[in-house]
Amino acid sequence: MTARIPDSSVAKVFSAALKGGALVDEGDTSIIFYDITHMRARVDALKAAFPPATLHATAIKANPLLKIMRQLAALDLGFEAASLPELVLAERTGVAANRIVFDSPAKTVSELRRALELGCHINADSLAELDRIATLIEGEGVETASTIGVRVNPQVGDGRIASTSVAGLSSKFGVALAEQGAALVDRFARHAWLEGLHLHIGSQGCSLAMLLGGIERVLELANTIDATLAAKGERRRVRIFDIGGGLPVAYYPDATPDSMQSYAEAIGRRFGDLFSGRFRLITEFGRYVHANSGWVASRVEYVKEGQAGKTLIVHVGADLLLRKCYSPADWHHEIMVVDSRGNPKAGIDDSPYTVAGPPCFAGDILARGIRLPVVNEGDYVLIRDTGAYTLSMWSRYNSRQVPKVVGYTDEGEQFELRRERETVEQAANFLE
Repeated sequence: MTARIPDSSVAKVFSAALKGGALVDEGDTSIIFYDITHMRARVDALKAAFPPATLHATAIKANPLLKIMRQLAALDLGFEAASLPELVLAERTGVAANRIVFDSPAKTVSELRRALELGCHINADSLAELDRIATLIEGEGVETASTIGVRVNPQVGDGRIASTSVAGLSSKFGVALAEQGAALVDRFARHAWLEGLHLHIGSQGCSLAMLLGGIERVLELANTIDATLAAKGERRRVRIFDIGGGLPVAYYPDATPDSMQSYAEAIGRRFGDLFSGRFRLITEFGRYVHANSGWVASRVEYVKEGQAGKTLIVHVGADLLLRKCYSPADWHHEIMVVDSRGNPKAGIDDSPYTVAGPPCFAGDILARGIRLPVVNEGDYVLIRDTGAYTLSMWSRYNSRQVPKVVGYTDEGEQFELRRERETVEQAANFLE
């Protein structure tokens, strides 16, 4: 399995989608595509890398499209929800409650009560949240089948991308290990229902060494908790270990990120206990499953010429690719050009190109000063590796319509509409 879908495959699929006019019509100025075959291969690689009993709770925030989620549920994946609506989405897939992980730093009492009544796994994000859960279970007598863990900040430092690094000395997420480790041990001694530990150190910008370093520190905490409980004569142990997600994926054609297999093998070599059956192991990979499986086709509406080169005005920008436009140094998407029939264009224009979207602010730039073939109105740009943290972050600025979403298998042998393009009326009614 290739990490990224080849350009030739993307162009072939788009050309097939254009034929006949049944799938793409004049109003579809942009279309989001998901390669379901590629996504399934990523799921297969994830499941093959870890012990069979592992719960792979893919992060809903990476891609909350319900039809895609249901396909993942059919592949025996669970879901990690970071809000109440995400929890509802997970329920709508039909997965068992014990295959849903509820994470959020801002869970309300009513949300916690609902999660406990549902029976999903809950990762508390703070000592104060643990106290709220204690009040619900021990004080109010809420009956639950939930398993409960707590998120720990192992404080291994920040990765390359500051905005997606969450394990520095200070973080909005989790219980700080250095300052509150002893209090965590005390909470485990106090509450028989507390049985899991959770960590997540960041997404995309964190090295394999950092990921492994975070696991090491939290596993040491698990051993300390177990020793403390044993000293009290208790047979109870930490029995759930959630390693989060965060393994980087490829956004550049020459990138060679660590594979899921190599990551899992490194965990197994260093921390054999995680694969021994001692813990119920949980993962929360979202970007790994989705990012390289998605791409976007957007029609070139105008080609503007200026002293610094040419500017393409296309129909997606900061509405869909929020992180790229607001933090261009941290995020990258390869861009290729095809003609109105989907045929790849050859050659290189003498002028550099800027690719700009429709939202009304100056930072709405997808690429600046790149070399492309000669581009004409009516051509399409194909924007690569957009399957994660794009549609889920859709911006309502300028009341832009959400594009059509299409899934396909076997390089376009079969297409299936996943979501119609939002109508003008639907977009206009958003804040009614």
